[in-house]
Amino acid sequence: MKTILHIIDTTGPGGAETVFIDLATRLPKDKYRSVVVIRGKGWVYEELCRRGIKPVLLDAKGSFNFRYLAGLRKIIRDESVDLIQSHLLGANVYCSLAGLLTATPVVATFHGVVDIGENERLKGLKFGAINAGASCIVAVTDSLLEDIISRTSLKENKAAVIYNGIDTAAFVRPHSNDLRQKYGWHEDDIIIGSLGNIRPAKGYDLLLKAADLLKQSSHSYRFVIAGQGKGKLFDELLALRKTLGLEERVQFLGFIDDAADFLANIDIFLSTSISEGLPLSAIQAMVASRPMVATRCGGYVGLISHRENGVLTEVGNPAAIAEAIEMFASDSELQASMAGNAKVYAIETYDIQVMLDAYARLYDRFMVDS
Repeated sequence: MKTILHIIDTTGPGGAETVFIDLATRLPKDKYRSVVVIRGKGWVYEELCRRGIKPVLLDAKGSFNFRYLAGLRKIIRDESVDLIQSHLLGANVYCSLAGLLTATPVVATFHGVVDIGENERLKGLKFGAINAGASCIVAVTDSLLEDIISRTSLKENKAAVIYNGIDTAAFVRPHSNDLRQKYGWHEDDIIIGSLGNIRPAKGYDLLLKAADLLKQSSHSYRFVIAGQGKGKLFDELLALRKTLGLEERVQFLGFIDDAADFLANIDIFLSTSISEGLPLSAIQAMVASRPMVATRCGGYVGLISHRENGVLTEVGNPAAIAEAIEMFASDSELQASMAGNAKVYAIETYDIQVMLDAYARLYDRFMVDS
């Protein structure tokens, strides 16, 4: 049996965190033993414990935390780690250095363009460490890999693409009217749903502006946004909602722990993102047979074939988003056709077992027999 050390430096919730948890808990237990390190308590900690894994807490705060690196080195040696699986830029840097110090192979995964800021400090040194210490650098989409290569010194010969996967069976559910009943909405109201934590990359201000344009439509639309929200950006979105007079039309639901139930309650899935990796929420919506409108950015470009399994719109254009929603609302046959195509494609391409098998093949490639 081989021991894999799984590390991420966020506490969730989110898509990268979900993949991290799935890799730590769903790999074959007769073949791999998982040791998990996270920086503190939160959603990731609670979900790992719920699935039967007690993670090691190791504080990663600071511009460069030598104590954290020393802690990783000790864990690697004490647990006889055969391979390190890290996620996101910070953990990828630390784990690459730890891999160098302990001669342990490292698989470093990037989940989105926002992992690497345009003004990222010491970007050259960070990717120098990753190039030196990582055995393989994984991107979750082809477009993400191309972007990272274009903006960094990443060694292309060490790179691979593995798509994120979900438990597709969990998202095949009958339609639900729970949200309609909760808010007293009419059965003819069309519910537009977005799923993702409230942060700048999600472009929820564009959603509000598109909702404002649709107030004059012959259709009645209701928008629901499910995702963790707090701080200045959330306050700004609430203020914009009030300014546009959308308090009755747009609801912020906060964090939800049952994405499948949320998707069963909506009619159309909407993403107004200005930057994306490979959004798990979109794959979930496809499996749930929800017609999809998304902006032409990041992983959506490879995920959606325009007007075959969804509709792509121009990034940052509320009018184009509103037009796409109106098109779907006016054509139930088009909705059904695209939703059906999306479900078939997502199940065949993004089932969690496909992802797990791809990572397992990668791990076996780099781990030598004891």
